[in-house]
Order: sequence, then C-alpha cells, then structure tokens
Amino acid sequence: MSPFRRSLFLAALSTVLGALPLTSATLPAPAVTMAQAPMHHIPGSTPFFISHGLKNTTTTSDNWSGYAATGSTYNQVSTTFTQPSVNCSKGDGYSSFWVGLDGYSSNSVEQTGTEADCSGGVAQYSAWYEMYPANPVTYSNRVRPGDVIIETVSYASSTYTLTLKNTTEGWTKTTTKRQSGLSRSSAEVIAEAPWSGSVLPLDDFGTVHFSNSTVNGSSLSSTNPVGINMVSDSGTPEATISSLSGGSFSITWNSL
Repeated sequence: MSPFRRSLFLAALSTVLGALPLTSATLPAPAVTMAQAPMHHIPGSTPFFISHGLKNTTTTSDNWSGYAATGSTYNQVSTTFTQPSVNCSKGDGYSSFWVGLDGYSSNSVEQTGTEADCSGGVAQYSAWYEMYPANPVTYSNRVRPGDVIIETVSYASSTYTLTLKNTTEGWTKTTTKRQSGLSRSSAEVIAEAPWSGSVLPLDDFGTVHFSNSTVNGSSLSSTNPVGINMVSDSGTPEATISSLSGGSFSITWNSL
C-alpha cells in the first residue's frame, strides 16, 4: 500500500528554527508522517452476510470505525459532528474523523476531515483533505475541541468537491479536484487510526457523535451500511460503533 505523507511540523517552529544556528540542540526531531488510508480488513473477519452480498451487519478493521455504504455507486456523503477532545495522559496517539468516497473495497479514497493527535503529552488539532494516492493537504485554519464540523464530499462531471465547514470558528474550506476513473464504490463516515508505515496507536477521543449523515442525499441508514468496529490484530476492541438511527450514531474509544 502506498504511504501518504503528512508533516506534523508547526509553521511557528520552522520560523523560530530559521533564526537559530542548526546545532544538535536545535535540530527538530524527525517528523511523524501519517495517512488516512483505505480500510484494512482483519483477515477472516468478513461475515457470511457481507461475503454473500447482504448487509445490515458489522465487520472489523484495524484502522477504521464507523459506517460504510457499499454495493452501489455513490456521488455524495456528508455528516456533522462535534470535534472531540483527546486525552493525552495515556501516551502518544492519533485519530482522524472524516467522510469520504471509496476506500472500503478500493485503492482510492476521496476524503476530508479533522485530526486530533497526542505527541509528547500535547494535543494538536487540524483539518485536511486527501485524494488517495496523492498526498494529503493540511489547512491552516484553527480547529478546537467543541467545534461543530460539517464535512461533505460530492462528485459530478468528473469533479470531486471536498468541503469542510467549522461553524464554531466561522470558516469553510472547499477544494475541487478533477479526476475520472475512480470507482466510487463506497461512501463512509469514519473515525480512523492513521497510517505511518503501520497503523498508529489510536488516541483516547472519548466518544464522538455524528448526526445528519447522508449518502446520495438520503439518510445513511437508508443505504443499509456495513458497521465497522476497530480492533487490534489480536482482536482487542479499540473503537466501537453504536447503532445507527437515520443519520446519527456515535463511536466510542476503547483502547490504544
């Protein structure tokens, strides 16, 4: 799987370093590079119902948790959620919250979302979009815990429109990318443990609540989506979904 690249250096840090002599004491530590990757299915975890073309069930992944509409072609997905606060007392960890097309059973992902990371006991929040396999792009706009976020990815005439709106901070970022030939074989609302050579530890985000989730203009539940619980390779629960009601559900963190 091709790795994505996301730098965690802060612009302010680079400004300070530019004014200092580059000694061993002032050189920055190597950056962690991350990706929002396609779903990693746990080997042998696909239930009978999914393998035989039926849905209304759950499966497991070591990097995704949420709901994914599959089995058709999708042109739109959207959700609203409140940015959770991450607890960094349990150690370094990473998490992202996004909507996207593709990635459940394809090698592309067209997505936009937010990120909440713990590094050295410090929480960092950001917003981004990503067109796999192109590199992700991080926006400079502020994201804070408690912000109400609306995320939308839509497709028309070979053009993807990725919109991220922070209603609390009062900003909207809309990016358009023209690309043809992608399958659009799934539409999903996801909390993810990002990827950097392997799946990174999932930080403690408590519970994140999603609402007004739609696919192709209808409620997410009307698509009979597959529910996805995140587990470690050994089967330890890491993030667990609630039941889905219309376009509303929650995901609860279980462990790093």
